[in-house]
Amino acid sequence: MAGAIALCVAAFSLSGCMSAGLDLADTATVDKSLSTGSVPAAVNRDSLSDEVTVRNAVSSADVAKTGGNPIPWANSSSGSAGVISSIEEDRSNGQICRRFTTTRHSYQGIAKFDGNTCLLGNGEWYLTSFGPRS
Repeated sequence: MAGAIALCVAAFSLSGCMSAGLDLADTATVDKSLSTGSVPAAVNRDSLSDEVTVRNAVSSADVAKTGGNPIPWANSSSGSAGVISSIEEDRSNGQICRRFTTTRHSYQGIAKFDGNTCLLGNGEWYLTSFGPRS
């Protein structure tokens, strides 16, 4: 009999805890100011680093001496590497620009890219385009 009384006391005391628990249907206490989709997209620093490395290889190449030979490049910070297969220099608009094609061997795989870089008036090269070949 004492066991049955102890069981009833435990059941009654636990039911009090259950009735004061969280009410999942109560929306008055839900903070709706938070949004899970508001995290900005991450910038791929390795891709930007590869673009700079390719731009530097294209801009420093002596187009007259390369004779169409491929120019290898490697980026130690991203682990990517590739080969610039063609560089075409254009001086038609009073500005020196170089269109190029390169491969990029990275952890995402091997892909072919086209790009363009132009020499600015301050002597620096600016990458005007760089993207996967379609």
